[in-house]
Amino acid sequence: MSVIKQLTARKSVAAINQEIASAPRLNRVLGPVTLTSVGLGAMIGTGIFVLTGTVAAQQTGPSITIAFLIAAIGCGLAALCYAELAAMIPISGSAYSYTYATLGEGLAWFVGWNLALEYLMSAAAVAVSWSGYVVNLLAEIGLTLPPALTNAPLGKQADGWLGPTGALVNLPAVLIVAALSWLCYIGVKESTRINNIMVVIKIGIIVLFILVGMYFVDTSNWQPYLPPNTGTFGEFGWSGVLQGAAIIFFAYIGFDQAATTAQEARDPQRTVPRGILAALLIATVLYVVMAAVMTGMVPYDQLNVAAPVAVALDAHPELFWLGLPVKIGAIMGMTSVILMSLLGQPRIFMAMSRDGLLWPAMERVHPKYRTPHVATVITGVVAAVIAGTFPLDVLGELISIGILLAFAAVCAGVLVLRYTSPDSVRPFRVPAAWFICTAGVIVCLAMTFALPPDTWRRLGVWTAIGVAIYFGYGYRNSRQRRAAG
Repeated sequence: MSVIKQLTARKSVAAINQEIASAPRLNRVLGPVTLTSVGLGAMIGTGIFVLTGTVAAQQTGPSITIAFLIAAIGCGLAALCYAELAAMIPISGSAYSYTYATLGEGLAWFVGWNLALEYLMSAAAVAVSWSGYVVNLLAEIGLTLPPALTNAPLGKQADGWLGPTGALVNLPAVLIVAALSWLCYIGVKESTRINNIMVVIKIGIIVLFILVGMYFVDTSNWQPYLPPNTGTFGEFGWSGVLQGAAIIFFAYIGFDQAATTAQEARDPQRTVPRGILAALLIATVLYVVMAAVMTGMVPYDQLNVAAPVAVALDAHPELFWLGLPVKIGAIMGMTSVILMSLLGQPRIFMAMSRDGLLWPAMERVHPKYRTPHVATVITGVVAAVIAGTFPLDVLGELISIGILLAFAAVCAGVLVLRYTSPDSVRPFRVPAAWFICTAGVIVCLAMTFALPPDTWRRLGVWTAIGVAIYFGYGYRNSRQRRAAG
């Protein structure tokens, strides 16, 4: 098989569904409410508790609500496409498997490798934020941890490259990743039960903050709603809104988590699309309203901190009683995001291993816990190393560009399958597919170009590593290649 032919070789929908039937069985225990909770657990965390403030202060001002809506539109277009493909192909590989069925092995590898940017980097990035909140909370009760053990040893310099900070390791971030990886190892049912509890708590805290904070909104803080551009692209003005939308896209990452657990869902053709769309809708409403309240409670230029919600509360001393619940809610929110990210990535590795593109050990299922235990351990170790080493701003930008490219591929894939597999059963169909799929590709790709230039450099390094692994192992061991003789 020639290189070009193999890179463009596709797996039929029928072949993928046959693999689902013959693969080692995972526990089908997840219903529509739990799948929605999985999506919310993966979404509501650092994006709303941290990035809302930094994006408002640096890129958008009060018009961060517009940035949230633009990002939501891009996600909504992709979510509809995810829903159609998830109903057609209810497999744990998510966007990777969808791309394999539509655009071929080469792009499928690229998407799968970039999904690792989403899940691995998301788990690491949120662990860094989690560390910051926990360290702050411990300091309030008199327990101070040394800075050398609570900060990243690498930091982003003025030229965009990374340099040493003098710290040794972000130890709390490493420990939380390790603890939650163990939870994912012992079972999806246990993981989702704990996630459900944390989702209820964090949504309750967010709603409480909104209901109380709206009485302390000063509308003068919303003026000007769209601050003028400073002369630099991405700093206020409409370019700031676009760059803010690209960065804040990080807050929406996770609605597709329901697709990665499709093989553990009951009646996945119906429940997975519902879980995807419900999680996105609920999160969008919470994000927009909370951003409006936060920027109304305090001038946006004061929110460029790691805990902007705390700044909004501190500006109104009479709300002192809300400080501790909000911090606990933030920690709960971030914990569930880390947990769901660590739950999703091993299932994508398992799908890639099943296709021969990664080592066979990755698809092993634990005989007792019925989880992809080897892939879970590898995911946990890599995420812990990244969380202990890199700062939040670098990780957040990498996550956004990786998932935006994957979303664009999924949107394109729906259109391709409409022509290459028109007779396949589609329990859910994207309405006006030509418009929605094309718009999804355009919006997602446009937001990648709004990201800072150094993000593309890091993506180039990540892609080069992925290409080396593919041609060093996956190309020679691909099951498509073996099937072609």
